[in-house]
Amino acid sequence: MNLDDKKIIITCALNGVLTDPNTHPVPFRPEDMAASARDAYNAGASVVHVHFREQSGGQLPSWDPALASECVDAIRQACPGILINSTTGVVGSDIRGPLDVIERVKPEMAALNAGSLNYLKVRRDGSWAWPPMLFDNPVDKVRAFLEVMQANNIVPECECFDTGIVRSLAMFEENGMLNKPYTVSLVQGVASGMPARVDLLPILVDLLPEDAHWQSVVIGRAEVWPIHQRTAELGGHLRTGVEDTFYLPDGKKVGEKGNGALVAELSKVARAVGREPATAAEAREIILGKQ
Repeated sequence: MNLDDKKIIITCALNGVLTDPNTHPVPFRPEDMAASARDAYNAGASVVHVHFREQSGGQLPSWDPALASECVDAIRQACPGILINSTTGVVGSDIRGPLDVIERVKPEMAALNAGSLNYLKVRRDGSWAWPPMLFDNPVDKVRAFLEVMQANNIVPECECFDTGIVRSLAMFEENGMLNKPYTVSLVQGVASGMPARVDLLPILVDLLPEDAHWQSVVIGRAEVWPIHQRTAELGGHLRTGVEDTFYLPDGKKVGEKGNGALVAELSKVARAVGREPATAAEAREIILGKQ
C-alpha cells in the first residue's frame, strides 16, 4: 500500500523562537513541552517540531545539548514513537550550537533553512517592526548542516521561504549535496517571503523536485486554513501549532488549549478531503522509509 495516497502527516510546531511565553501559550520547559506535545499527539500529530529556550524566562533560544536532551526525552516518553524535528535556525556562520544539539539528541528530522532571506516587516507608519535582518543561509552553511545530518541519519526538512529557494533544491540534488530522503516545507506568510495565497500553492508544488514529500507552513490568522485545505487536496502534508498561528478557523484565539486544539482542527481538514492523519509508525514509514 502506498501510504501517501491516503495518509497525511501532521506536524505540530510546538513553540517557535520569537513569541513571548509571558503573553502567549508557548511551552518552553521540558514538562510543559511534553504535555503540549501529548495533546497534539492525541489529536493526530505524528511529528513535533521543537525549539529550545533558556529556562529563566523562555524568551531567548538555547543551544544547550543537555537541555535539548531533557526536552526531547520528556516528549518521547509522553508520546511513544513520535518523530522529533529539531530546529537548527541560527544567524551567522557559527553553527556549532545547532550541530551540538542534533548530534546529542539524534532527532529523526531537523530543519534545514535552504536559502537566505531578508527578514523584514513594516509597521503601519512605515517604520521597521524590527531592525532589518538577513537570515543568512549560504550554500556552504547549508552543506555543513547536511553533512552532519547525513552522518547521523537525520532527515532534512528543507524550509523554503521563497520560490528561488524551492528551485535551488533540485540543484542541491544535482550537485550531490542533498540526497533523499528529505522533506520540503513551503513557508508562506512571512512578510518578506512567499505570501499566504491559495492561488500560489499549485505553482509552488509544480516547482518541487520530483517525488518530494512536502508540507505547507503557513504563518498568519484566517488565511492559513484555506491553504491547509488546498495542501491536503494537492497531496501535501500539514503543519500547525502556536509557532505558526494562535487562531482557530472560527477566528477565535486558541488560548490555553494551545497545540492540541490547533492539531484537532487540522485533523478535521485532512478528513474532510478523504485523508486520515498518519500514526507515528505510518509517518516513520512515509518519511524514513522504515517501520
